[in-house]
Amino acid sequence: MIAANLPDVDAVFAGADAGLAIRRGITHGPVGLIVLPILLTLAIVAFDRWQARRGKRPEGRLPVRPGWVLALAYIGALSHPALDWLNVYGVRCLAPFSDRWFYGDTLFIIDVWLWTVLAIGTFLSQRRRRRGVAGPRTPALAALGALVLYVGAMGFASHVAEARGTDAVIAAGYGTPDVMIASPVPVNPFRREMIYRADGRIGFGEATFSPGLDLTLGAPPFPDGMDAPEIEAAAARSEKLRALLFWGRVPFAKIDRTTSGTRVVVTDARYSDSPNSGIFEAEVILPPSPSSVSEPPE
Repeated sequence: MIAANLPDVDAVFAGADAGLAIRRGITHGPVGLIVLPILLTLAIVAFDRWQARRGKRPEGRLPVRPGWVLALAYIGALSHPALDWLNVYGVRCLAPFSDRWFYGDTLFIIDVWLWTVLAIGTFLSQRRRRRGVAGPRTPALAALGALVLYVGAMGFASHVAEARGTDAVIAAGYGTPDVMIASPVPVNPFRREMIYRADGRIGFGEATFSPGLDLTLGAPPFPDGMDAPEIEAAAARSEKLRALLFWGRVPFAKIDRTTSGTRVVVTDARYSDSPNSGIFEAEVILPPSPSSVSEPPE
């Protein structure tokens, strides 16, 4: 469990302005996945020996075998980016050698069905072990098998929705999408929120499997505003905005120009359909330009 969560040690920077640029990077890539399990193994072995020297080591604890601890640490650590890849947030699994983001668009970031199946499988296996029932691993293995099928089905459904969504956007005359996301939603595995960008415009839709695919596009797409000159000026002033642009998959901006200055708000369509105050958003106030002082606001 510790190894499976260890790559998220970069979360300590989440509150920093550059937090989004740091998250799911080097600790989720080759360097982190090689080094972190070794450090964890050394810490566990050292803790066990420290307890033994102080006479505090529990008598019932099994011997700590570094080789097996290391193997389990690698299994746990590797499971982390694998699961991170399955959601729309993405992961830079090649960092620091490449900053490319990888997205699976398969599971919601907290999938209640995955957690439930794993919990039931673990509980039943532990109960069988305590009662001395033959084959105590069977429920856990069955749970893993069921999850493999579930993840495969969810991934295939998202792939189909994204392909159909691309066709629908083109048929509607909105252009050819360069980004199409079938975003899983909480609890309901049969629905996807569709997000797309085509010709610098962002739109939304919905896909439902019942059991066939029913896909609808929402309102016509709106300009993402990312070609406005104020974006570059705002990014030069804000480390938080630079980090958001680096992390963003479907960024869009709202720009309010007045004689007293320009307010630039950038967010990401994966987490908001309008710029509001939130964690995945950056706001920058630019001072008025000399020409705007004498011109009426737009």
